[in-house]
Amino acid sequence: MRIFQLTKESNFFVSIVFILNFFAVTAFPLDLERLTPPERHLAKVILKTLKLSIDPRKQNGSMNLMSFEELYAPLTPQQKNFLEEIRQSDPHALGATAHTFSPPLPNTLFIKLPNQQIRRNDISVSLPKQYLPQEVREAYEIMMRAMRNDIGKRLYVESGYRSPAYQLYLFLYYLRKHNDSVKETNRFVALPGHSEHGAPERQAIDFISEEGINGEEHPEAFEALPEYKWLSRHAKRYGFFLSYPRNNPWGTSFEPWHWHYEGKDQSKNLKF
Repeated sequence: MRIFQLTKESNFFVSIVFILNFFAVTAFPLDLERLTPPERHLAKVILKTLKLSIDPRKQNGSMNLMSFEELYAPLTPQQKNFLEEIRQSDPHALGATAHTFSPPLPNTLFIKLPNQQIRRNDISVSLPKQYLPQEVREAYEIMMRAMRNDIGKRLYVESGYRSPAYQLYLFLYYLRKHNDSVKETNRFVALPGHSEHGAPERQAIDFISEEGINGEEHPEAFEALPEYKWLSRHAKRYGFFLSYPRNNPWGTSFEPWHWHYEGKDQSKNLKF
């Protein structure tokens, strides 16, 4: 009888904790400095749930074009609300990358890049499928031909267009890497609607070298590449500009691999 009583009391206690955690996540604003333990647990559960739908999209090359309806489809109302709170965070209050871009174009206007092959440890690796607006794709190819002619090297597109829904997924994914802080993560990954990757009028490209150097872990490794030095001298001729140089005024980390397209008519350069 005593054992039964303890079990019953324990179950009651667990239930109370679960209910309190539920309301802690759903009834109050997110802690932008660092997610609370219940919020971190919920984020982990959401990522595990979304993996089942994201992985097939990685295989068929459609993840970069996914909609919010598709992203939210496998989630519970509580999980959707959690993501919506992140999505609706005020980027100005976060202190970085507070730029607002117009809604994205229809998916039919993006061009899929051909299969891209790089080499890591002398092994050929295929990059995930990427998309660019037609004008950006053409300017990129012309620029790469010029780079190849000049230095015998070229760069590949590790990340081109990303829909706002996929941008939200990436933001959630990288939260863990940045101490579960929405504010800190925003220095490295923009919120949906505030990323150049989802803004065709200022389309971003994250470059990666033929040897698989992308600078994500060590920006100076990409900065040291002859390809980067070539871009620094010549990219503007083809309409491309470095988005986040060192000590930029937007509070965003230095990203030597991240360039955006403004077009060849320099009189129309877009400014933040």
